[in-house]
Amino acid sequence: MHPRCRPGRIQGNVAPDHALPATFIKTESCMRKQSLRLLAGASILATGIGWAYLHPLAWLNAMVPRTGHTRFSQLAYGADPRQGIDVYVPTANPTARRPMVVFFYGGSWQGGLRADYRFVGEALSSRGMVVAIPDYRVFPQVAFPGFMEDAAAAVRWARDHAAVYGADPDRLFLAGHSAGAQIALLLATDRSWLARAGLPPHALAGVIGLAGPYDFLPLRDSTLERIFPASQRTASQPIDFVRGGEPPILLGVGMRDDIVDPGNTERMAARLRAHDDAVQVRRYPRLTHEMMVGSLATPLIALKRLIPVGPVLDDVTAFVDAH
Repeated sequence: MHPRCRPGRIQGNVAPDHALPATFIKTESCMRKQSLRLLAGASILATGIGWAYLHPLAWLNAMVPRTGHTRFSQLAYGADPRQGIDVYVPTANPTARRPMVVFFYGGSWQGGLRADYRFVGEALSSRGMVVAIPDYRVFPQVAFPGFMEDAAAAVRWARDHAAVYGADPDRLFLAGHSAGAQIALLLATDRSWLARAGLPPHALAGVIGLAGPYDFLPLRDSTLERIFPASQRTASQPIDFVRGGEPPILLGVGMRDDIVDPGNTERMAARLRAHDDAVQVRRYPRLTHEMMVGSLATPLIALKRLIPVGPVLDDVTAFVDAH
């Protein structure tokens, strides 16, 4: 493992002498370094050495099929450059009313680009879903709750435009990975966010969180303390807003995750069950933090004999189909 990418978890509910390592705020760069080695080795075996030197996300997006869906990429839900949104629409059976999934990517609340997650749009649209992937403002441009304001606005835009893209606005799902899972689950549990965006109380058909931090106070990292200011910090934890009546929730967790403590998922699931909410937990023994989202990628699924890939796409599809 790269010396700057040693295991560091966002934990929450830890003893005072267990400080949160600064490595968590380097999640994105570390993920890319580690994923690059993984994908490079696989690409050498599968497609030739020429692919091995591409950025891992560029490799994934270069390999995803361009057929089977239409991508609409010059869309916006707000005026800021970070308030763009891409929509992926399946081309098969165009008269069907499809579910719509709004996917929030991770990046430690500090980075990410929707174009890097084309592989997610392709994967979910290949299973019959209309997929919306928004950018959102991140630190240092904004701190919490700025990215939540953007996320709620993006969901409102998606619901308002669902029918335009052949989706059923009453089958609106949220999904997210890592920091994006925190955003998705907070939208689902703290109902004030969607209410302020003008959405009805039961606007969501379901929510999917992959490798998310849901219960991660106290903070012991200076950058995270700036992302989540003290005056707003207690409003950032999805677990604290569970009251019962949440939409159906699917939580996926990789048991080899050394970035976000899997205990976040277990505690969140326990809180939901305590309030009689419908929650499913899928545990993937071989998956790391980055491969929780990587397992959605059809190019990696095709290489599952070479690299550890879990049935995340199948589980997400089954959850959406059931609701």
